[in-house]
Amino acid sequence: MGRGRTEGRSARQAVMRRGPLTRVMGEHPIGSAFVTPYVVFLAAVFAYPLGFAVYMSFHDYFFAAPGAIVDRPFVGFDNYVAVLSDPAVRRAFVNVLIFLVINVPLTVILSLGLANALNAAIRWRTFFRVSYYVPYVTASVAVVGVWLFLFNSNGLVNSILGPLAPDPSWLVNSKLAMPTVAIYVTWKQLGFFILLYLAALQNVSKDLYEAASMDGAGRWKSFLNVTVPGVRPATTLVVLLATVTGANLFTEPYLLTGGGGPDGASASPVLIMYQRGIEQGNPDVGSAIGVLLVIGVLLLALIERRFVGREED
Repeated sequence: MGRGRTEGRSARQAVMRRGPLTRVMGEHPIGSAFVTPYVVFLAAVFAYPLGFAVYMSFHDYFFAAPGAIVDRPFVGFDNYVAVLSDPAVRRAFVNVLIFLVINVPLTVILSLGLANALNAAIRWRTFFRVSYYVPYVTASVAVVGVWLFLFNSNGLVNSILGPLAPDPSWLVNSKLAMPTVAIYVTWKQLGFFILLYLAALQNVSKDLYEAASMDGAGRWKSFLNVTVPGVRPATTLVVLLATVTGANLFTEPYLLTGGGGPDGASASPVLIMYQRGIEQGNPDVGSAIGVLLVIGVLLLALIERRFVGREED
């Protein structure tokens, strides 16, 4: 008992002897100092805009001249009612769900398969790795021009397909516009996710493959029983990143389909938010769309994380 009281008294005295810097910055002030700029960046670029968007969504908010004092009354959930009763907004959320259903599984399957192939000792391995990464770092405007050439009515793809080509063509077809955009985004971002899987594959022990080979497992069984479980944490990251980036889809339908056409078949919530908030001057309605999108993405990411986490356990 005496020893316990002595240790407790020593701990309290040590806490009291801490300087003000240690009490504020913690036991490792240098680490806290390095983290602080990023925390400020997150607060300025993400937290404050999100909080301001929530504020706008509950008010009759509109743009005014700098310095002008205007009344922006509280309107409760009126903006959310207007958003949810808008057929274009509802269709945009359905469109992005279709996009994610196509894009996320395709991204995981292709990036993992290609990363596994590029991790093997093959000729021109560096060349192929760079080739897959080039579209990711290329400006979207330049790459979109190539895809417009390929998939327009008189493009190369329709010329190859001949009578099998869809009519109307890919990007002006209400049923094919969003799947075409999803395939384009998958192809363009594939290099980044391949790099994530290549990094994860370096942590998979070679002994596991040797043990599987000794048990008579071929390449396919080794891939399913060793590679896939070994990179499961990377798969969780890939799924979450693909979901978040896909839900923020804007540039691709804006450029490929002329602003979400045909008739809103490829419009995304972010595109509608831009049209309502910026082009039409209704930032309160645009903010409500953004808040609903954030909530939807968080719920979807939580479901995905729990599902994949259960698989990891």
